[in-house]
Amino acid sequence: MYAVELDRSKRLLVISAVQRVTAEQAKYAAQRVRELLQGVAPGLRVLADFRWLDSMDPAAARHVAEIMDALAEKGVASVTRVMPDPHKDIGLNILSQFHYGPEIQIATFETLADALQSTAGSVDSPSTE
Repeated sequence: MYAVELDRSKRLLVISAVQRVTAEQAKYAAQRVRELLQGVAPGLRVLADFRWLDSMDPAAARHVAEIMDALAEKGVASVTRVMPDPHKDIGLNILSQFHYGPEIQIATFETLADALQSTAGSVDSPSTE
């Protein structure tokens, strides 16, 4: 299962993958991401939580790539992933190389606490632009 939610006040999109993700669920998640991104200004941050992921159908990869493309087109500033087990990476690092530009900051953490601390730090830091 995929869950997608947007906190507009924090400019944070949270994507969670739970248990076994099917291609149909990933397709729905890609549609939901596109819907939520409408009217959102560039600079959004993404938190992708894979703590509870057991497996993902190989056919879901194309929809994961669609999510990445939609985020890149929208000018996402950063992607923070929570991936406690590197063996469950499901090819995200490889997909990122093809679907995200070099300007998108990507960080992966083993715990949600570390990911949130990193995300909070990026919000509190003064802008360099």
